[in-house]
Amino acid sequence: MGIIKKFRIKSFKNKNPIIEFENVSLSYGNRLILDNINFKINESEIFGMLGPNGVGKSTIFNLITGLITPSSGKIKINGKEVNSYPVYLRTKMFKIGYVPQYGGYFGDLSLADNLKAIGEIVIENKNLMNDRIDYLTSKFELENIKSIKANYLSGGQKKKLVIALALLSEPRVLLLDECFAALDILTIKMIQEIIVNLQQENQITICICDHQARDLLACVDVAMILSNCKIVAHGSPSSLIKNIKAQNAYFGDSFKIS
Repeated sequence: MGIIKKFRIKSFKNKNPIIEFENVSLSYGNRLILDNINFKINESEIFGMLGPNGVGKSTIFNLITGLITPSSGKIKINGKEVNSYPVYLRTKMFKIGYVPQYGGYFGDLSLADNLKAIGEIVIENKNLMNDRIDYLTSKFELENIKSIKANYLSGGQKKKLVIALALLSEPRVLLLDECFAALDILTIKMIQEIIVNLQQENQITICICDHQARDLLACVDVAMILSNCKIVAHGSPSSLIKNIKAQNAYFGDSFKIS
């Protein structure tokens, strides 16, 4: 698939870091997962994470949301250290939305009832909730399948539903875990376009981790490669594929993005 994003690092993007990892390490018993990693995700940026299975990509999402705490180091959101903030406070205070790799919806509820169930939790005003649901249903072209139970939606429809659920609270940061996994080419292109449009229209900061390297690099501004518990390369997609460390750790020497 060719590159769909032609405008990388536009002037509308702020350079303020919205998420910062400072010397963050994480171990489970004697097993080291992350070793003294440092990186920043800037406001309104689409940031990607690549690396082999088990390297710590989803773990970084869990650290951002507060599901787990680092063994050492600092995690900052909007310049504030959040290591001690619980999940509910962190996601509400800093407006973080999360799209998991699997699930994320109520299978026995219709698409509309899924949106209402989450909307009632994250939006206090019922009129505003209904307006927000109508907006997202229209934005993601879900009107014709509102009454269908989530279990019976296609893979692409389920993914759009889960993204819509994450957007109900109008997050400033959206985390997408393996958002291209097990999807067909047309659906992947649709998800890529949704991601880019969210950045352009809503200026949401988006972080994606995935194994589909070409699909991820087609829509991010910046990405990093994780290997052996460390960040081995960081930069724009075009610079990463030329980076010897990135080639040795992940891409190989014949990888191309177009």
